[in-house]
Amino acid sequence: MKRTYLLLGIAAFTLASFSKIDSDKKYIKKTTIKVQSNDGERLIAKSDCVGCHKLDKKLIGPAYIDVAKKYANTDKNVSYLADKIIKGGSGVWGSMPMSAHSSLKKEDAKSMAKYILSLKK
Repeated sequence: MKRTYLLLGIAAFTLASFSKIDSDKKYIKKTTIKVQSNDGERLIAKSDCVGCHKLDKKLIGPAYIDVAKKYANTDKNVSYLADKIIKGGSGVWGSMPMSAHSSLKKEDAKSMAKYILSLKK
């Protein structure tokens, strides 16, 4: 029993000797910067868009970067693309139609369009 207490005491002393306490240091409150991901990017990732579109490669539909190159980042184009996302359509990028996303809210579709147009380099 004495041996157990002796070993525990040595272990506690050893661990305490490795800790460094500096009483002269001022403790500064750390702040956390919260980085918010783009809502449009998040909505696209959660939707079925990724089945036909990629960021930089054409799949069934055009790459998002190609869409951003074609359309200027204006309110008119954001509304136009949001309507295309909701109603679907074909003919602009070829004969393959884009399916409608009628359950999508207009503001969500606008967020998605804003994200896509923000990719223009």
